[in-house]
Amino acid sequence: MGLKIELNEQKSQPVLLIRTRTAVENLPKVIGESYGKIMRYLAELGEQPTDAPYTAYYNLDMKDLDVEMGFPVAKSLSEKGDVKSGEIPQGKYVSAMHKGTYSQMEQPYNEMFKWMEEKGYEPKGVYYEFYFNSPNDVPESELLTRIAIPVK
Repeated sequence: MGLKIELNEQKSQPVLLIRTRTAVENLPKVIGESYGKIMRYLAELGEQPTDAPYTAYYNLDMKDLDVEMGFPVAKSLSEKGDVKSGEIPQGKYVSAMHKGTYSQMEQPYNEMFKWMEEKGYEPKGVYYEFYFNSPNDVPESELLTRIAIPVK
């Protein structure tokens, strides 16, 4: 089954986020703790996320990942401690929905990079993964992750 790759123009999206550095083996724990902290703060504010949680990858150094975990929100919100207000920038994004385990994520990325090269687009550096369900709720083979890569 071929991956459905799309090019979309996206408006800027306000988010609440936590940005940190971690080794890849600690990533699941860091993501879980960050999402929990952001959700508790959203509850304090009486707000709800407007879309699926995401992780943004600023580099791919598996020993020292620079990552941002966050939730899209309806409007810019105040900050508290390491929970910061930010945005996913507007622009052109190449995206695709991956169904399956996180350990199989390399294949859709490779297909997307090949597609971009064929179409003359260059990635702009930050890779976003939006998680529509969780390994706590569904079998790993049913995980849905939308990959979105800003391009120029």
